Amino acid sequence: MLKPKVPTMPQPTGRITPPTVVEPTAMVQQKRAPQSSMPLVAPTAAARPTVQLTPGAVIALVGGGAAVVLVVGAVLVSMLLAVAITGASVAVCALVSRSLIASDNQHR
Repeated sequence: MLKPKVPTMPQPTGRITPPTVVEPTAMVQQKRAPQSSMPLVAPTAAARPTVQLTPGAVIALVGGGAAVVLVVGAVLVSMLLAVAITGASVAVCALVSRSLIASDNQHR
């Protein structure tokens, strides 16, 4: 059916620079000093300041979290209520307009 055409590599145009030759360099190994008989001590981690929560701080955190939850919940409930009221009012408007159109057709 359909044969895909593989593109061919076009010949380069313009000025072509010859490849550069990289010559290997000699590696010089240095002699190591004899190791001492003392074992190496691993560096200790830097002391981090610890966070200490006092009972007052815990109460403040819990109170702040509860306030955030209450505010977000109130906003979400009010948005849901606004959508429900809008939907109900649109439905009432649709019923009233349908009734007016139907009664207009009957009187003629």
